[in-house]
Amino acid sequence: MKQFLHCLFISSIVCSIFISEQACSQSGDDELVGMWEGRRIAGPEIQGDLLIGRDVQQWWADVSGFRVAVTVQSNALSFEIPGGRGSFSGSIDSEHNQIKGHWTQPGIINNGMPHASPVVLNADGENRWRGQIVPLYDEFSLFLPVTKRDDGSFGTFMRNPDRGFGVFYNLDRLELRGDRLQWIGRFFRNTDETVLVEADYQPGRMAVNIRGNLYDMRLSNDDSHSHFYARGKHPEPYSYSPPPSNDDGWNVSTLNDARIDANAIGKFINEVILPPADSIDDPYIHGFLVARSGKLVLEEYFHGFHRNKPHDTRSASKSLAAVLAGAAMQAGMPVAEASPVYKTISAEVSGDEHDPRRDRMTLAHLLSMSSGLDCDDSDSSSRGNEDVMQSQEEQPDWYQYTLDLDMVREPGAMAVYCSAGMNLVGAVLEAATGSDLEALFQELIAEPLQMEHYYLNLSPTGQPYMGGGIYWLPRDFMKLGQLMMNGGTWNDRRILSQAYSEKSISAIYEMNDKGYGYGWWSIQYPYKDSHVTAFFAAGNGGQLVMGIPELDLLIAFFAGNYSHRTLFRIQEEFVPEYILPALR
Repeated sequence: MKQFLHCLFISSIVCSIFISEQACSQSGDDELVGMWEGRRIAGPEIQGDLLIGRDVQQWWADVSGFRVAVTVQSNALSFEIPGGRGSFSGSIDSEHNQIKGHWTQPGIINNGMPHASPVVLNADGENRWRGQIVPLYDEFSLFLPVTKRDDGSFGTFMRNPDRGFGVFYNLDRLELRGDRLQWIGRFFRNTDETVLVEADYQPGRMAVNIRGNLYDMRLSNDDSHSHFYARGKHPEPYSYSPPPSNDDGWNVSTLNDARIDANAIGKFINEVILPPADSIDDPYIHGFLVARSGKLVLEEYFHGFHRNKPHDTRSASKSLAAVLAGAAMQAGMPVAEASPVYKTISAEVSGDEHDPRRDRMTLAHLLSMSSGLDCDDSDSSSRGNEDVMQSQEEQPDWYQYTLDLDMVREPGAMAVYCSAGMNLVGAVLEAATGSDLEALFQELIAEPLQMEHYYLNLSPTGQPYMGGGIYWLPRDFMKLGQLMMNGGTWNDRRILSQAYSEKSISAIYEMNDKGYGYGWWSIQYPYKDSHVTAFFAAGNGGQLVMGIPELDLLIAFFAGNYSHRTLFRIQEEFVPEYILPALR
């Protein structure tokens, strides 16, 4: 037993520990009480300085101790690192001064999906180019705060900032059985109490296997600064300071200049965000940002998150699909709202391929979730349900899987929430423009909106998944909302037509008691003696970018209440009860 724990500890590649070496070891009945923390870091292995060069015999790439051959076709370059460690694809400009492309890292612990991130290499001497690979940091953290209850049991719950596993492993208590520590609770949507996990135990540490990954969890001897807490176990009352200028295109200002009451914002942070969580039901806010009149005036992070740490935006990234489609239209590419989906893709389908309703489905129907396909994320029996599509292995091409779905209604008849349909927008754009989605995004969105780092999650066949899950820097993702607030411009550069941006945030359909346009929701809030209309991108966990044009106000939240009802408190409670009353 001790030998197993010792081997687990010294293997920093298998499991990295962020608790002090001097683990707390208590005695007697209270030895389980305190903050248990564990963290798995899986690399990434390939990162940092990248050199691409050309000699008499061949092109080559040098990165992280590997030197490999580069395949060149016309102006396109690509290479792979042996052992499935990652790959690069890009192109060199006509003057041979710069190479632009994307690095694809292997599937991450969080969701198992590969992610593509931008790489720019500049000329660094004759026939040599240099750039930086900055992959997504691959980590997974667990927190178990354990208390002794009046009945003598050891109560706890799990917080997992990366994916919200505390909801799926709904812990109630820990029970010690010799050198085995049982985690007792209920699995997601199951009413029966059971042993969720058994951990190998010795005082002050436990070894636990979750989802096939080992965690060496330690009982902290000083948890006062643990990231379980928003800003420490005993935080000082919130004190406002303006956001810094970050050379990312945002103009910055202050709450006072934006006519927002700093005391009211402080009250919200002190009452809602800073108090330690007592259960999995409590809000888990990672970031809170506000802009007004086009200027960023509030930027606060919690639980160890910060402005340079990318955050998973889940389904809020669906809004990118609509923005990218509109940007392609504005750029004069051969795609339009009326583009027929099946004809544009030149799709061959199985099943009811002769259904004439397929011919009437357009890009606009995909963008507004009114395709008519058998695709309903709220219905687990729907073949197009996102979980059904992603868990099946018979058809790894998610584009083709979606195209093969039966038609169940006339396109445009009604809107039904469908992640697979929004992802199919990517197939239409690639087919219409002849460009990869990564290149389209870099050219039409990332560069004009001054986004240096982002991480596109990829489907099994390698295309960016437009149904959600992109990792963004919080300030960058918020720019999509400001783009819509500005009627399609960012810093006076037009990205979308004004008509397209206005249509995107309008209520073309009603869905789930809210308006839905092209990738953006809309809702009304009472404000003073009237109402205001807000548009927003929303994602699982509490990801939110919300604009209220009448108030020239933009709000962004990033959070970790994944798959829990608490995520809706942001738009249903926090915005109308705390944020709007703070406006002057």
